[in-house]
This record gives sequence, C-alpha cells and structure tokens, in this order.
Amino acid sequence: MADFNKGIDMADSRIFNRTFKVLSNSLDIAARRHTVIAGNIANMDTIGYKPRDIDFKKTLEKIMNDKQPRTMSVTDPKHFSGNDNTTTSIKSEISRYVDLEHLDSVNIDTEMDHLVENNIKFSETTEMLLRKMSILRNAIQEGE
Repeated sequence: MADFNKGIDMADSRIFNRTFKVLSNSLDIAARRHTVIAGNIANMDTIGYKPRDIDFKKTLEKIMNDKQPRTMSVTDPKHFSGNDNTTTSIKSEISRYVDLEHLDSVNIDTEMDHLVENNIKFSETTEMLLRKMSILRNAIQEGE
C-alpha cells in the first residue's frame, strides 16, 4: 500500500517555486471573494444587511507569510490531497451609497464593480498560471 502522506510539496520544489504558490493562493482568494460578493447581491433587498468584502491584498499577504505548513494528512486513498482551509479576512462595511428611504445598505452598482474587478483578477491569475505551466511543458518536451 502506498504511503499517501509522503509527496512533493509543490511550493518547496524547484519546479513549482513561490510564483506557483502565489498564483494558487490568488485563485483561492478570488473564488472566495466571488462567493462573498454574490452573497451581498443576493441580500440586496434584506433590510439591515451589511455588505461584506475580502481585502485581497491583506489576505494574500497573510497566507504567504504564514509559516504553518498548509498540507492535509491523507489517511485513506479516497481522500482528496488538496488543502481548503485558507483563512480569509472578511470585513463588513456599510456602503457609502446607502438608500436611507429603504434602509438598504447594498448598492448593486458597487457590488457589480467589485464583481467585475474580482473577475479580472481571477482571469489574469489564471492566464499567468497557464503561462507558467506552458513554460514547464516546453522545458519537459525539450528534455525528451
């Protein structure tokens, strides 16, 4: 039986350097932020709801500076080997465009701006990751 706890830590290998770790964490944060923004939009008509957001830069810095190993122990071959316990900092803030007549605190224009900005970050990060993988693929093909 194979030992599933032993494996290559991609963040520490020479091939998958810090760039890969930053890109991977950036994608995770962007996906989480998308969920938070979608929640804000879903609660747009909820009276008294305070919109939430994730500070992308601070969260990424916190994850990258964390010295704790971010690996999970795999005790069964059917378990996933991924890690999904990334901590995020979510802050609630009332939008400056509050409709006082209806007591709504979620501004759809602001949330859509956040959604577009987050989508662009996600797309750019995905493109960078694809380019990194393309470089690795070309290096492997040259060695064959």
